[in-house]
Amino acid sequence: MITTEDEYVLIDRILAGEKQLYATLVDKYKSYAYTIAMKILENRSDAEEAAQDGFIKAFHYLKNFNRQAKFSTWLYRIVFNTAISYKRKVKPTFQSIETSIIEYSEQADHQTEQDDKQVYIVKAMNRLNEADRLAIQLFYIKEFNMEEVAEMMGQNLNTIKVRIHRARLRLADELKGLLKQEALTL
Repeated sequence: MITTEDEYVLIDRILAGEKQLYATLVDKYKSYAYTIAMKILENRSDAEEAAQDGFIKAFHYLKNFNRQAKFSTWLYRIVFNTAISYKRKVKPTFQSIETSIIEYSEQADHQTEQDDKQVYIVKAMNRLNEADRLAIQLFYIKEFNMEEVAEMMGQNLNTIKVRIHRARLRLADELKGLLKQEALTL
């Protein structure tokens, strides 16, 4: 495992001309970068492209990395901004209902209660705005601390605390709306 100090040494070596060492940083953070991009873009190929572009931008601006934050936080902020830019560019595609193929799966009849809960949570999360959804995912699912989430999202700590608190309340309201009385048993 690479420590923060090891990363700084690696970055110094990359900046000194050993550019092939950047692959070490890419290997370490590629899954998290992809996950952040995927949460925003909700499309595998777009997320892969955004994550890759984020790594390219990070390499290009590596000399500007000031080491006041962790490299991972700095990188995730770049990937986050890149994915948001991609999302703004992506135009929704519509499919004609006449040409759509609707498939029936018997497995849908046999989903477990846990799967049902997951479906409703995802639906409720999708009703939140992008920033709220990402803040909740980074804090609760990816388990970043509040300071890291604030830095990744480019907001101050108190704003993130309030955002996560309010987003959690909105999420609960969305779940209640989706599930009506069933929400009480979750």
